[in-house]
Amino acid sequence: MQTGGIDSSRIEAMIAQLKAAATKPQAVAPTEVQTVKVNFADALKASLDSVSATQQKSAELGKSFTMGDDKVSLSDVMIAMQKSSIAFQATVQVRNKLVTAYNEIMNMQV
Repeated sequence: MQTGGIDSSRIEAMIAQLKAAATKPQAVAPTEVQTVKVNFADALKASLDSVSATQQKSAELGKSFTMGDDKVSLSDVMIAMQKSSIAFQATVQVRNKLVTAYNEIMNMQV
């Protein structure tokens, strides 16, 4: 039987090869395994810097629009403001979760 130029026996052979490759354990040399260690403080700082940059960009676009810059449209300003607001709200929610987790850990009896 032909399916789009490839007969069914070739399709079945390809499926068998894929199954064999999926079940075969792959040897990984110790030098190939790379674990990336991320410092929590660095990740938090990068996230806060990103939120700050988003807010600054939003403020700059708003200022440019109010000064009459023709290159900045109202929709661009509104989208930037919404992105800034959402990023800030997400940051506040993360902070709230961290404070809650900290309080729970501090209230645990040892």
